[in-house]
Order: sequence, then C-alpha cells, then structure tokens
Amino acid sequence: MRIAMIGTGYVGLVSGACFADFGHQVTCVDKNAGKIEALRRGEIPIFEPGLDALVASNVKARRLDFTTDLTAPVAEADAVFIAVGTPSRRGDGHADLTYVYSAAREIAAALSGFTVVVTKSTVPVGTGDEVERLIREANPTADMVVASNPEFLREGAAIRDFKYPDRIVVGTDNERGRKVLGDVYRPLSLNQAPLMFTARRTAELIKYAANAFLATKITFINEIADLSEKVGADVQQVARGIGLDNRIGSKFLHAGPGFGGSCFPKDARALVKIAQDHDVQLRIVEAVLGVNDIRKRAMARKVSNAAGNLRGKTVAVLGLTFKPDTDDMREAPSIPLVTGLLDMGAKVRAHDPAGMEQARKELPDIEYCDDPYVCVRGADALVIITEWAQFRALDLKRLKREMAQPVVVDLRNIYRPEDMAALGFIYEGIGRRRTSPVNVVEGGRARIASYTRR
Repeated sequence: MRIAMIGTGYVGLVSGACFADFGHQVTCVDKNAGKIEALRRGEIPIFEPGLDALVASNVKARRLDFTTDLTAPVAEADAVFIAVGTPSRRGDGHADLTYVYSAAREIAAALSGFTVVVTKSTVPVGTGDEVERLIREANPTADMVVASNPEFLREGAAIRDFKYPDRIVVGTDNERGRKVLGDVYRPLSLNQAPLMFTARRTAELIKYAANAFLATKITFINEIADLSEKVGADVQQVARGIGLDNRIGSKFLHAGPGFGGSCFPKDARALVKIAQDHDVQLRIVEAVLGVNDIRKRAMARKVSNAAGNLRGKTVAVLGLTFKPDTDDMREAPSIPLVTGLLDMGAKVRAHDPAGMEQARKELPDIEYCDDPYVCVRGADALVIITEWAQFRALDLKRLKREMAQPVVVDLRNIYRPEDMAALGFIYEGIGRRRTSPVNVVEGGRARIASYTRR
C-alpha cells in the first residue's frame, strides 16, 4: 500500500520507517527543508536505538523516501497519516492543534481517489470531526474518510513497540476505512497483535486515558516511596508485593524523581482541559499533575539533606534526559532539580550518554563532561537522575576515590544500600532509608564492617 506520513518528528519518523519495513511504500513529508535534506543523507534528527539502521535499509530498498511537498504523495496514497506536533498551548494547557489543522487543509487540496486520512498525533476528543469538516470545506468532492489511530510508543523502545504492540486502536465506523487500515496493519497479524476498531471519539480518548493512568501509577508509587522513608519500609519491595497482583501489574511502579517527557505531562494537562470543557472534573488527574510538579522541585532539597549546605560545593549529576535511551529533555526531572541545586549555590557538573546537546539548551549554566568519572572528580555529592544502563555498572571503588565526599543520592534506586554502605558511601535512594558506613576497629585497623540506617 502507499502511505503518506505528514510530519517527521518522533512519531512520524518511527511510524513511517516501520510501515516501510512492513513492505508498504512510504513517503514522509515535512516543511523543514533542512530536516528533509538531512534525512536524505541518512542523518536522523532524534536519538532512538535502531532507527538509523531501519531508515537506511528501507531507503536503500526504495520503500521509504522524504520530501517537502505533500501534493504527489497524498494524491497517490491509500492512507495519509497526520503525525505533526500537538504541544501544550501557552496559558491554558490545551493541546495546540495549529499544525494538525494546517496539515488537514493542505491534504484536502491534494486528495485524489478514495483515501483514509488518519490522525496519529495525540489530539483531543472531537479533533477528527474538525479535521473532516476542514477537508470537506476545502474539497467538497473528496472521497475520503477521517480515522483516528493513536500511537503508544515508548521512547527508547519505539521500534519494538510498533512491531510488537499490545494493541492497535483504529477509530472509524466506515467499513472502507476499516478495510484500508486493516490492510495497512495486516503484517502485524503474525505477531497476533489485537486490532481494535472503535468509534473515532473513543479512539481519541483511549490515548489520553492510557497516558493519564500510567502517570497516575507513577505518582502513586512515588507517594508510597515518601511514606516508606518515614516508616522504615522499602518501596521496591512494596512495589513488587503489589505488582505481583495481576489486577495491578508491575509496570510503571518504579519510584523516582517524577515523570517527564513529551507525553505524560502534556497529555494529562490536556485531558483535564477536555474534561473542564465538558463540565467534568478529573480530580485524580489534577492531583497527579500537582503532586508530580511538587516532587520534581523537591528533589534538590533531597540532595541538600544528604550532603548538607550546598553553597560552594560541587554536585555531579549522572543522567539528564527524562528516561534512558533517548535524547529527549522535554519536562525532564533534571531541569528543576539542577535549577534548584544552582539556586542553593552549588556548582553542577553533568554527564549524559545522549542528551547533553539538548540539555545545553535547557541548562546552559552548568559544566558538561564526556565521561562519568571526570564528572564526579572532586565532587561533594553525586546524583543519579536517569537510569541509563551505563550507570548500573560503574566502578564504585574508583567512583569513591574520585569524589571529595562519598555522598550518593540515587533517584532511581539502581544500587543496593548495603553494597554502597560496605564501600563507605553515604547513600540515599528513593523510598528507602539512608545508609551510612560505620568504622569498626579490629586488630588496630579500621575497617568498614556494617552500615546503619537513619
């Protein structure tokens, strides 16, 4: 089948490359000429494991190409996917649909023959109705159907998520539209991926409801982590204990510094605004957003509590992106944390395997290091913000030698408190009691024998 993908951002580029890998003929369209030229040269504008090879192989096979002009790709397409950005609108938190509506008008002028126009961007309930109205207004004779097909891709695992999805949601009541999108996704039938057909508005709401629920799970376990610290419990064991219940599940029950990224904060805010527009209050989602904002700002105080007065001290930060295996800094917990450390008078050094170029735009007043051990050299405290795999296997003895003070604040709980204490670290995690080394004299020599919990 022939597919036009409007937008070469995260969703558009991953979706376009994966559709091409299924054997479809895909043209990705973007108005940014520099971006299109870079893609033609094989330069990928985002960091996503495996995406560069996937794009290259399908370009080589002539199943994937790029252009700035949508006229011919749309005219030839069986399905046109709108995958443009829907950022939060300034001032009110609503999704900004400017790019979606602009794309719809341009698509309308180029339609030829029966075409399914698909909103893959995350859009508020009812957006498909407006897209259809705009297309029919601009091209009354167009033979087309507007459908919703929300994406559920995790950054860092997007290609696998696309090829092995938990479900594929298609929102349309039109039988011809269902057949076209059924054919588009037929290659996934070998993976037994459930193809779920719904009404268009239902599909639009499914996306927002899913993200808001996952954000709620994260916020819930973060609050349980705070309680665990006070009562002397271990939040990781609590999470495992409740996650083994099939009704709850273990995913998204990892305590940390709060959620960020391109989806959860934006989509939760948009869902609240959608509800308010329809005289409905989503008190749980509103609370999730408030608790998460407060938590991200509070993490700097957690560092200060562990390391003491930070004025004039050097704090090393490992991990800046909102999650590992991406360079995405959108609403990353590192931003309010580092800003808070600077406000407390600390000097901040940072290292991230992929996100430093993007981080410099958000945090220009800190020092960036290409190596984690250079980053911690002479530091009075180390903060682990993002759980990159590289940080799980650090040489802890070398780490301690490099640091001026052996204080580690692990906001992702990637190390065991007893191991850190045995090596002489003052160690603070999330939802676990702080551990400190105890020197015991034996045979005239001091050694680390055990640890205390505060």
